[in-house]
Amino acid sequence: MTTTLPPAAQPIHRDHERCYRVTASRDARFDGVFFIGVRTTGIYCRPSCPARTPKRENVAFYATAAAANAAGLRACRRCRPDATPGSPEWDARADTVGRAMRLIRDGIVERDGVTGLAQRLGYSDRHINRLLHAELGAGPLALARSQRAHTARILAETTSLPLADVAFASGFASVRQFNDTMRQVYGVSPRELRRAHLRRSDPDPSGQGRLRLKLAVRQPYDATHVLDFLAVRAVPGIETADATSYTRILSLPHGPAVVRLEPHADRVEADLWLSDMRDLGTAVQRCRALTDLDADPLAVAEVLGADEHLGPLVAARPGTRVPGHVDGFEVAVRAVLGQQVTVRHGRDLVGAVVRSYGTPVADLAGWQGEGWTFPAPEAVVGADPASFGVPAARGQAVVALAEAMASGTLRLDPGADRVETTEALEALPGIGPWTAGYIAMRALSDPDVFLGGDVIVRHGMRGLGLPTTPAAVASHASRWRPWRSYAVMHLWRHHASTKESSS
Repeated sequence: MTTTLPPAAQPIHRDHERCYRVTASRDARFDGVFFIGVRTTGIYCRPSCPARTPKRENVAFYATAAAANAAGLRACRRCRPDATPGSPEWDARADTVGRAMRLIRDGIVERDGVTGLAQRLGYSDRHINRLLHAELGAGPLALARSQRAHTARILAETTSLPLADVAFASGFASVRQFNDTMRQVYGVSPRELRRAHLRRSDPDPSGQGRLRLKLAVRQPYDATHVLDFLAVRAVPGIETADATSYTRILSLPHGPAVVRLEPHADRVEADLWLSDMRDLGTAVQRCRALTDLDADPLAVAEVLGADEHLGPLVAARPGTRVPGHVDGFEVAVRAVLGQQVTVRHGRDLVGAVVRSYGTPVADLAGWQGEGWTFPAPEAVVGADPASFGVPAARGQAVVALAEAMASGTLRLDPGADRVETTEALEALPGIGPWTAGYIAMRALSDPDVFLGGDVIVRHGMRGLGLPTTPAAVASHASRWRPWRSYAVMHLWRHHASTKESSS
């Protein structure tokens, strides 16, 4: 059963019979895809809630938690519907609603308001409000408010910050607004939320910026592969990795942060050190994008597994993900500098850029360590192309990237239009289709990028008995839509395993 639908198809929350069957079966695959509201109790739940299934005539279905809140429902305290994985629909959709949801999750409404969101999307405030209300049952303010409440709950339960500080760190304009919202969303006051949590465990005693969270995953999840992928590309100075964890420095809207991720098959444990608590929601969302937690592995496997050539690879490696990134400019620079060199050499080249143009970070919010944030585009504007240690064309491409992003003519963030961005990248000197595609796959989390010109991809297809002329490759890969990025990852993994077994 495919859970991610093309934009033209009926959204699942409007297919009431299907939603009720999913709810009756407590199918956890649909957690975060839609929410079930129960009129008789006044609460909303995730589809897998262990409570007794309500009668059909007493339920309604919603695309988002915000829509359920807007209908006057509060979150179930048993199944915690606000802690579900994000809906895979928002990462798959390339239309305005999908872009808007990705930007809202990244915190743009908190930082720039609805006007900032509308400007990023190229529409008026009124049009964006009307569009989101029509499709999701809630406007951008309500969607951001729901996310703000979730952030506040995390802070109330996992830190000893004064509740007034929790309110403002979460983006509320006043303590009164904070209290009213938390009562409406959760049915209890912030103080009661904290008191209930203290009965179960002690929060971080420092309250100085460190939080420990469990990030929900959509299973199956190949945690080992995600960790290996990130570890082999870890650049000293901004990233470290060991057998069980990956740590990196983040550049967030209000200051630097550090995150340590420990992937598991059923969750990703995250330690966060924040210089500003207002960045919690953005930090969590970027970590989810980095580790591809909101993907729908069963929908991917349904399409790719049906291919007689690729199917065995998909069956052998369930839960394969396409790791994203936390900084669009960073992954673009990595892609340019990493062309035609080994992964190790590419790491060294990126490390030199970090040391030359990054900002030092040390002992952040209790984190004992030091390193750099990856440089902002503005720091690289005007750099000498020869200073990057690569051929002139690639050095010029790095500078051109920085100039385009610093001027705002190119954006590599969750709300970027994927087609327009790819075209803009290819228009820059020194950036071809492979580099633009790789950037889209990781920086924009585009699930349908096919790197047909990639040597390893062609080698893998040849090894599977597929023709490798450009036309034949493109034709066969079209069967893998809309999950061609995952097909690329399977082919890369197959090549790596074949190479290891033959050595």
